[in-house]
Amino acid sequence: MALGPLGTRSILDTPMSIMAVPHDVLVNQQTRNINDLVAYVPSAQLEMRGDPNTSRPQSRGFEGDVIANTRMDGLNMVITTPYAAEQFDSLQVLNGLAGALYGPQNPAGTFDFTLKRPTDRMTERFVVGTDSIGSPLESADVSGRVGKNGWFGYRLNLLNQNGEGYVEGSHLRRDLVSGDFDIHLSPKTVIQIDASQYTYAERGYPGGFAYSTAIQLPQAPDLSQKGYGQPQAGYNMETDTAMAKIIHTFNDNWSLKLGGLWQNAARNVFSTSNQLLNSAGLYRQTISAALTANDFVAGSNMAYLNGKFRTGPLRHQIELGTNGYVMGNYNPTSSTGTLTLGEATIGHPKSFASVQPYYSGRYKSADTMNQSLLAGDTISLGKHWSIMGSLAWSWLSTNNYAKTGTKTSSYNRSAAFSPMTSLMYKPTDNQTLYFTWGRSLQAGTTAPAGSANVNEVTAPLRSEEYEVGYKILVAKRIQVNIAGFRMSRPFGFVDPATNVYGNFGNQRNYGVEFQASGNITENLTFLGGMTWLDAQLLDTNSAKTANKQVVGVPPLMANALLDYRLPFLKGAAVNANVHYMGRRAANVYNTTFAPSYVTLDLGARYATHAYGQPLVFRFGVNNVTNQSYWASVYPSSINGVSTATNSAVAGLPRTYHFSIELDL
Repeated sequence: MALGPLGTRSILDTPMSIMAVPHDVLVNQQTRNINDLVAYVPSAQLEMRGDPNTSRPQSRGFEGDVIANTRMDGLNMVITTPYAAEQFDSLQVLNGLAGALYGPQNPAGTFDFTLKRPTDRMTERFVVGTDSIGSPLESADVSGRVGKNGWFGYRLNLLNQNGEGYVEGSHLRRDLVSGDFDIHLSPKTVIQIDASQYTYAERGYPGGFAYSTAIQLPQAPDLSQKGYGQPQAGYNMETDTAMAKIIHTFNDNWSLKLGGLWQNAARNVFSTSNQLLNSAGLYRQTISAALTANDFVAGSNMAYLNGKFRTGPLRHQIELGTNGYVMGNYNPTSSTGTLTLGEATIGHPKSFASVQPYYSGRYKSADTMNQSLLAGDTISLGKHWSIMGSLAWSWLSTNNYAKTGTKTSSYNRSAAFSPMTSLMYKPTDNQTLYFTWGRSLQAGTTAPAGSANVNEVTAPLRSEEYEVGYKILVAKRIQVNIAGFRMSRPFGFVDPATNVYGNFGNQRNYGVEFQASGNITENLTFLGGMTWLDAQLLDTNSAKTANKQVVGVPPLMANALLDYRLPFLKGAAVNANVHYMGRRAANVYNTTFAPSYVTLDLGARYATHAYGQPLVFRFGVNNVTNQSYWASVYPSSINGVSTATNSAVAGLPRTYHFSIELDL
C-alpha cells in the first residue's frame, strides 16, 4: 500500500491506524460520490454542510481542513467540491496526526483517494442505471495498453446522469470526463498523467437548519418531503483537475517519485437555509446567493526519495523529500442579498415561490502556502524490534484580503518543526505491537469581528498525539487493528476579560478504535469496526463551555459491511451495511443533543453472461427503514467565536439504486 513519503508498506508493518475501503465496495455499494466511502471507516465521519458532495471528512473527532487533510494519489486536493466515485479506485484513511509525513494539517486524519489506473487487459465496461425517483445514468470505463510491450496505457471514464432526485420536483445533473495515462519510458521509469472535469448541479434539494444555543434541537425531518428546499435553489459546481507524476525505480532498493497537481474548484451557490425559531420545529426559510468563497484554485506537489540499506546489523528504510500546496480563495463582490420565503414547521414543509438570487464580481479573499521538507528512517533492530522516526520542517504563509485588494492580515512562519517517532515489536510475522508519539502543525486561525484584534491571524496550532496499537493478520485473510489514543489541539476563543482572540483553550480527545477487514469465510467478507471517543473542550475560561463535549462528536460510532456470495446460486450475492452513530452534543453548552441513530442498507447482485460477455445486475436500498436523523451537527466556527451559531443537516431518506454492467 502506498503511504506517501513512506513509500509502499503493508498496513501490518506501519505504526499508525490505517484502514482502506477497496474498489469492490465502491462498485457493489453503487457509490456515487467519494464522500460516501467515509461511512465505512468506523473512526471517520462526514461533516455535511448542506450536501454530501461538499462535506468535510474527519477522523477521531477533529474537523478537517479544506485541502490539508485530503489527497488524490498522494497530492493535496480541495475536498469541499464534488468528485464522481466513478473515476476512483479506493480510499485509504490514516487516522491521527501525520504532520511529520504530510506537513501542516488539522489532526483530523489523512484521506487519500486513489484514482483508477490503466489495466493490462483490454477492458470496455458500460453501465446503465437509475437512482431513487428517476435519475438515469450511463457510464463507460475503457482501458488497455498499446505499443511495444504495452508502453502506453490509457483509461477513459465517461459519465452522464440527469433526472429527478429523491425529492419530488428536485433535479440532479452530473457529468464526468476523465483520462488516466501511463507512459513507460523504460522498464524502470513511468510517467502518469491524469486529467478530469466533473460538473455537478442540483435543484430543489433540502437545505440545512441553523439554530441558536437557546433552542432545543427538534426531531429530524424526513427529507423525502417536498419543501425543505425549493426548485429555484441549488448549486452549480465544476471541478477541473490535472495531475502528473514521474516514478523511477533505480533498483530493488531505491526509488524516486515526483508529482504535481493543479485544480480549479468553482461553484455557484444559491441555496435555501432554514432558521429554527423555536424548539417545536418552527423555522423561517430564506434563499440567498452566498458571498462566501465560490472558487478555489490550488496547486500541490511532492518529491520523495525512498531507499533501503544496511549499516552493520541494522536495516534502514529511509525517506527524504518535500510536499506542499498553494491555494487561493475567491469570493463574489456583491449579491442580491437574502430573501425571506416564509415560515413552516418540521413535518409540514411548504413550497415557496421566489426569484433566483445571484451574485456578481470576483476578488481574491485569501491565499495559503504550505511547504515542508521531510526526512525519516525505519531501523530494524533484529527480527522483532524496530523504531521509526520522521521529521518535517514547514514553511507556512497565510494572507487575507479586502475587496479592494488591500491585505487585511498575514502570517508567515519558517522551518516550523513536526516530529513523530514509533517503537514496533513483532512477536510473530503476522502481529505488530506499536507505540507512536507525534506533534503536528496546522495553520493559525483568524480573529473574528468584534474582537480587539479582529482579522489578526494567530500563530500555527500545534497538536499532539500518543497512540498504542496492536495489529494481527488472522489466517492470512483478516486484518484486525486495535488502537488507543490521546490527542489534543489548541482551541481559540475571545477572552472576555481583554476581548482579545487567541489560542487559549484546548480540545482533548481520548479514544479506542477497533477495525477489521477481510474474508471471514470463502464466501463472506467483512469491513468495519467501532470507535469510542471522549472528546472535550478544556480551559475555555467559561463554566458554560469548559469540560463539555465537542459539538458533533459521538461517544460511540460503528459500521459493519457484510458481503455474502450465495453458494447455492452461482453469481449471486447479497450485502448489508449497518451504521450506528451515538448521541452528539448539538451546541457548545451541551444543553441540547442530536439523538443516536442506526441505518441499514441492503443490496443484491447477480453476475451472469450474455453472448459470452460478463453481465452484472445490481440493486440496492439505502436507509431501508427510512430513518429520520441528524447526519451532522456543527458550530459555524470550530473556534471560540462569540457570535457562532449552530447548524444541523438531516440524513438522506430511503433511496434506491439499480444498475446493469456489461463488460466487453
